[in-house]
Amino acid sequence: MVLMVLRMLPTLGPLHLLHPRYNAVTLLEVAKGVRPEVILLASWPLLPTLEEEPALWALLAWAEAHKVPVEAVGLRGKEEAEAFREALKAFPQGEAYLAQLSEWERGLNHLLSTPLTPGRLGEEGFVRGLRAHLEALAQAFGEGPATGHRKRRMEEAALRLQGERRRALVLVEVLDYPYLLPAFPEARPQDHPPTEAERQRALLDRAWLLREEDDWGALLEGLFQIATPEALFLAGQIYLAAGQPEEALEVFEEVFRMDFQTPPYLPGYFLARFGQLLDHFGQRDRAQRAYRGVLALSFAPEEARAIALAGLRTPFRLG
Repeated sequence: MVLMVLRMLPTLGPLHLLHPRYNAVTLLEVAKGVRPEVILLASWPLLPTLEEEPALWALLAWAEAHKVPVEAVGLRGKEEAEAFREALKAFPQGEAYLAQLSEWERGLNHLLSTPLTPGRLGEEGFVRGLRAHLEALAQAFGEGPATGHRKRRMEEAALRLQGERRRALVLVEVLDYPYLLPAFPEARPQDHPPTEAERQRALLDRAWLLREEDDWGALLEGLFQIATPEALFLAGQIYLAAGQPEEALEVFEEVFRMDFQTPPYLPGYFLARFGQLLDHFGQRDRAQRAYRGVLALSFAPEEARAIALAGLRTPFRLG
């Protein structure tokens, strides 16, 4: 039988922002390279939300534009992991178990926060290390609700994928990945030279995280060179963080005159912050329109919606 799984890509949820060489555009560039007939989501019974997997937006937009179907083939069960955690709170010894879980999660976050590339994710040593960490959780609490039935779900996913007749790109949550990859070892991620679009995405991601130790001047220079609505929004955010609201408003006014629909989480964040700036400078009517614009969007991050609701109740003032 000809194996039709061309490449397997683990997804990192919000952690993609931490990895300059494994970001939203990296996923897109891999898809362009393998030219799949279908994109299969092995970890999800339904398409994940942008808040769950924010790095998928570019890939999904490309798939829609090129009429590549995206199909969720995963089983339910992973949601039981959160229910298990909530149930522990009701037990007399639950606090000790929760502390054990928190310690496990700290180790996991350290493992997934070290610099990752497609090639690093494909290395056998990384996959073994991640699986050993996951097995420790299963040994402590059993394979079942505590693990979100990870092993069983990936066994079922492997059976479904082995029957696939289309050239497939497979996306899988990074915690499920070590249990699915052994069925398709030749589909492991591989490194490629980073494209200019990937480098730009890495700079944008860094600006979203904006840390005090960053070179804010260099970030601003890079953002103004990119000059997309997202880049200019982030430049305005840096001006705000630096205590320069006048400069931030000037940049935001420029963004407002542009088409700021991409990425899909940008409209909500931009309109919410724009409303706050307008409020600060006494433009209450325009601020209210911006806040209402957030609430009218088909998708807006919860943080943006919270800002908009608060702004409609009370005019915002910096400081």
